[in-house]
Amino acid sequence: MQTGNLILVTTPLMFAVLALAQAPFVTHQLRPNVYYVEGGGGHSGVIVGDNGVIVVDAKTTPAGGKELLEDIAKITSKSVKTVILTHSDPDHVNGLASFPTGLTIIAQENNKKEQEAAISKGVYFAPPADHLPTKLVKDKADLTIDGIKLQLRHWAPAHTSGDLVVFVPAEKILFAGDLLTENSYPLIHMDKNGSSDGWIESVKGMIAFDADTYVTGHGKIQTKADVQKQLSDAEARKAMIKKMVAEGKSLQDIKDALGEKPQPPAAPGDGHPLFPTFTETTYQELTAKKTP
Repeated sequence: MQTGNLILVTTPLMFAVLALAQAPFVTHQLRPNVYYVEGGGGHSGVIVGDNGVIVVDAKTTPAGGKELLEDIAKITSKSVKTVILTHSDPDHVNGLASFPTGLTIIAQENNKKEQEAAISKGVYFAPPADHLPTKLVKDKADLTIDGIKLQLRHWAPAHTSGDLVVFVPAEKILFAGDLLTENSYPLIHMDKNGSSDGWIESVKGMIAFDADTYVTGHGKIQTKADVQKQLSDAEARKAMIKKMVAEGKSLQDIKDALGEKPQPPAAPGDGHPLFPTFTETTYQELTAKKTP
């Protein structure tokens, strides 16, 4: 539906944005200088450096971004100077509208392309055009910002085409964005060229870090053992789906064989948006017709 220059797309992502924006904010301290703030969208990381603050992801709405900055001000009097985005979904980006201009905003290069495409199309919940990424990462960057050593990595299109993880080696903390969530199996945004193979590659890369705390995009933080189990479960599920696709099974046959029950209907604001399941997106990947 289009109203004026605004395109309203009633997608699961839109429902998710509306629901997540309403969740209350809670600040959790992980280390003396490292926090994450849940609520109002995806988790936001807060790293207090020598002279400023590094934020990882910025909530869903301008109001959420403002509240995040207010919560950071309760932690430290230092100002936010750098924002790192783990991916382009609006519940991790759009709160930037309330952040000061002139910040360094770091993202994977495909993240910026996805944001620019959303702005160009005029879609609902397009990101703030005056807060696009200012520094791009292709696959890796080792940086020191305000005295904090950071390792940024992108392995392959996974949750989206522009995922970027943030590892703080001194604290053994990794901010994973939505590569890791409270879902039992990976959430793949195929509309953003996400990939189950890329997700598996990315999670293997995350496990290789000397991390003991993995901050998810949503839900509880995870240990390395938690992440290894999620990887193992996803690889096993994909192998079963691949075998049944080779046998000519239909999507419903595969769901039945895996005991996958229908998802409950989604409604705006219910907190449980209806995204395609890992079974559905993997089936679509395996059965897609290849262009010669």
